[in-house]
Amino acid sequence: MQIEVCAKINWALDITGERPDGYHLMDMLMQPISLTDTVTLEPSDRLCLTVSGTPFIPPDENHLALKAARLLKAHCKGNPGASLHVHKRIPHQAGLGGGSADAAAVLEGLRRLWHLDLSPQAMSDLALRLGADVPFFLTGGLCRVRGIGEKITRLGRGPVWPLLILKPESGLSTRRVFEAWHRQGSEARPDLDHLGRVLLESDSALLPLSPGNVLESVSMDMACEIRTGLQYLEDQGALCRQMSGSGTAVFGVFPSAESRDRALAAAPMPAFACTTCGEAMTVKENL
Repeated sequence: MQIEVCAKINWALDITGERPDGYHLMDMLMQPISLTDTVTLEPSDRLCLTVSGTPFIPPDENHLALKAARLLKAHCKGNPGASLHVHKRIPHQAGLGGGSADAAAVLEGLRRLWHLDLSPQAMSDLALRLGADVPFFLTGGLCRVRGIGEKITRLGRGPVWPLLILKPESGLSTRRVFEAWHRQGSEARPDLDHLGRVLLESDSALLPLSPGNVLESVSMDMACEIRTGLQYLEDQGALCRQMSGSGTAVFGVFPSAESRDRALAAAPMPAFACTTCGEAMTVKENL
């Protein structure tokens, strides 16, 4: 079985509160993009993981794909195992959800491989134990995501726009970014209701006025390349440009694939040409 699993962008990200246990309450608009990792699953008498591609993330005990497999195996006792392979293309520490995407693909792949009778809610509950973004990848589409990632409303497949992703060489710790946001705060808050309507209508005329990420300013202070990337996208004619998640990747929406590809050719840092898309993963069961 082979699964192509997408990265994601945050069209908007707002922090609405904090729980007593320290988890932040979020309000986000998220959509998959056509930058993918490939997860391959085969029957085996034991649970094992190999990794290839770039960035190379060692398949140790902390790898989120292996944690996902072990979590599902513990939940559904008696399953023999599986041989897992993750081929990486989604950048690490980018705010694009690469690790969460791989974990979701493993959960979905093993559910099918092991013929498990698990409801979407049960799968989402397991996914949330792995990370706040993991349930989104089981849903896909343009989604409003609230709470700590458990409240997901799928708005539709969402628009298809040409994107250019720029990824600074440096990465940021999500924890450090949130700590910096607590010290600094944010006066500008995104209007997610309005942006959701703009995106569903594919209204590019209103798009530049709408997106917003409250973590962007603090992340720029911690990694100046974010500002460089955003300025480059503006100079190249992006309809809008923004940081995804807690960074450090930034994305620009372009009016055409041709204008995006011209910007790609002169990009000042590692760059990826892709589009927004409607589903988060594609499963091929009979290889």
